[in-house]
Amino acid sequence: MSGVPILSLMLLVPLLGAVACFFAEAKLARTIALVATLVNLALGIAMWASFDVGGAQWQFTERADLFGSFQWALGIDGIALMLIMLSVFLMPICILASASIEKRVGEYMAAFLFMEVLMVGTFAAQDLFLFYIFFEAGLIPMYLIIGIWGGADRIYASYKFFLYTLLGSVLMFIAMLWMVNVAGTSDIPTLMQYDFPVDAQTWLWLAFFASFAVKMPMWPVHTWLPAAHVQAPTAGSVILAGVLLKLGGYGFIRFSLPMFPEASAQLAWLVFALSMVAVVVTSLIALVQHDMKKLIAYSSVAHMAIVTAGLFAFNVQGLEGAMIVMLSHGLVSGALFLCVGVIYDRLHTREIDRYGGLSINMPKYALFFLLFTMASIGLPGTSGFVGEFLSLAGIYQASSWVAFVCTTGIILGAAYMLYLYRRVAFGEQKNADAAAMPDLSVREWVMLGPIAAAVLWMGVYPESFMAPMRADIAALDARLASARPEGDARLWIGEPAPVVEEEAHGGAH
Repeated sequence: MSGVPILSLMLLVPLLGAVACFFAEAKLARTIALVATLVNLALGIAMWASFDVGGAQWQFTERADLFGSFQWALGIDGIALMLIMLSVFLMPICILASASIEKRVGEYMAAFLFMEVLMVGTFAAQDLFLFYIFFEAGLIPMYLIIGIWGGADRIYASYKFFLYTLLGSVLMFIAMLWMVNVAGTSDIPTLMQYDFPVDAQTWLWLAFFASFAVKMPMWPVHTWLPAAHVQAPTAGSVILAGVLLKLGGYGFIRFSLPMFPEASAQLAWLVFALSMVAVVVTSLIALVQHDMKKLIAYSSVAHMAIVTAGLFAFNVQGLEGAMIVMLSHGLVSGALFLCVGVIYDRLHTREIDRYGGLSINMPKYALFFLLFTMASIGLPGTSGFVGEFLSLAGIYQASSWVAFVCTTGIILGAAYMLYLYRRVAFGEQKNADAAAMPDLSVREWVMLGPIAAAVLWMGVYPESFMAPMRADIAALDARLASARPEGDARLWIGEPAPVVEEEAHGGAH
């Protein structure tokens, strides 16, 4: 596809669709949105098929000068490719999941298409300020989706979401201005190789951390997430959990680790500490939830904590595992929210106790729900197993204690997910209205079927997803090697190290 500005096309198609939806009546707006997202999915598949595994790190690059020094610079590596594919794969499913939206349908569809533009732009941007614009502008359509089409407490949830995620990014913007002034460029690939002064790296790292930690979200700045999920419409929860949470992980991979490797090594203990607390605390909170959406929201915090621990394990297994967990979680959590939406549309409640015995009258639904529950737990053969196994293997190389605590989170995850499934799908049918609910419609089959296929594909043959990313992860690991003490990775997280290593490096960091 040489010569075709495919990334700009993938931004233009949903943008034009969004504009058209503004002026269309409800039925036509749904059609326009679905067609636009399917076209973008087709463009994404063509881009994946044309991606040269083992070729240049940055491919499909586009550059043009805008407004003087401002650069329209787009390009992707294997990591960005996979996250863009996750975005364009989930978006048509979100449009299909929005059948219950009845008010201001045109604006609703336009908001989702604008969201797609901003998500793809964030992963494709190669200029620091272009990235920042896409990264922050993504708040606006999600804020509107929650605030206009959300539940009873939607105003509180939308403001909390907006303020939490915006405030952290102010510090990041100040750090970006300083970086451009010192390095003399806003080009992201160049900055990834630039050696910033070690004494400044800590402050820069903390400024970026303030933004990315909220986006993940990490404990204790995670409290906006359950409120946002509970109030958001089903499709809003899918895209929030499926893609928007991954912006934080992508930020760590693209900025914090390669640009500030020494600071990342020195502050890895902070990431490990917050991740360990998040895995245990949010899993225990999930265990006592009565609202299905809240339970899945808290489980998302626990899963993303495994991602942060894997990223800062400073080894290939941890990095690869973190990426696969992000992709898997995007699929599985999105599917779980869809499963909640399916029965919410029928009974209009998310209270777990109002259901029970659905495997009797909704066996097809119960089968899909079981598959996604097992994938969330990490059953071998599903996408969840691959990512968690690799992540824990990488974390173990850095610290056996951190690996042990993260593993308890997986055990707790099995407890709350199986407990949820037992209460919803099995047991006695106590409520006549739940017992009378019909099984999956054709539209719901089309929503859940592709995600189920992708979850099994990733679980059985993960190489399809890992191959495009492998060279980029190896390059990142090589970059981090300069900050990692040679010989024993445990030196920089406070575990006992051999005397020889301490003599060679002057003691642990």
